[in-house]
Amino acid sequence: MTAPIPRDIPDIPAIPGVPGLLPAPVPASAVIPPVRRPVTATLRLLTALTAAAAVTLAFLHGDPLTVLSLFAVQSTILLTLVLALSARRSWTARRPLPAPLTGATVLYVTIGALVHHLLPTTTPTLTEPASWQSTLAGHLIHTALPLAALLDWLLLTPPARLHLRKASAWLLYPLAYLAFTVVRGELLPVPSADRYLYPFLDIAAHGYKSTLGNALLLGLACYALAVLLVALDHLRPNPIRSHAKTGFRLQPPVG
Repeated sequence: MTAPIPRDIPDIPAIPGVPGLLPAPVPASAVIPPVRRPVTATLRLLTALTAAAAVTLAFLHGDPLTVLSLFAVQSTILLTLVLALSARRSWTARRPLPAPLTGATVLYVTIGALVHHLLPTTTPTLTEPASWQSTLAGHLIHTALPLAALLDWLLLTPPARLHLRKASAWLLYPLAYLAFTVVRGELLPVPSADRYLYPFLDIAAHGYKSTLGNALLLGLACYALAVLLVALDHLRPNPIRSHAKTGFRLQPPVG
């Protein structure tokens, strides 16, 4: 005779050494298909081409080394590269560029524009004497392109992607530019007209103490602008509404 089957079968103990399955959340990219944004890609490509044309005009109608040494020109070159890459990613439905990179680019072109407009008597011109080509390049670099970059960031990118801890890291480039300006001024001969491109950083005229004081004030203003940019990123509404289908459809209950 066989033994009777017990009514309550005890649970099988877990096998030691075998880890249990951990919950694995499915990323949104695995459910929502990528979406191409041809209009956004076209606008960014046109802005990148305009920035490239403005820098080219500045190089053709001025001393290339002097033009390349300007902070606004360097930030415009960065803007050209970032917008070109962003346009390609929008066209091919790829993930956007990292938010710290786009935020830093907007910050740098904004700093160049504010220095030009708030310190009009201390901002260097692109060429001497000025021509209509250099004037057009100056208006594009100092006004039109920073506004276009700011509008692209506000209207064509999702919000709440910047973090306050990145604000201090963004100041590494302005700090490096300050060191570059000081070294450049020390290496150039004294009679040179372009020895110091920004008079508020002119060590020969103000001395090291006053120049470093001006640089400190400008650095604090740049940090405040970076913090304002991060705060604005978390306060602005989301201009991009995703209506992409996920592949799942809710059906009414049967019965």
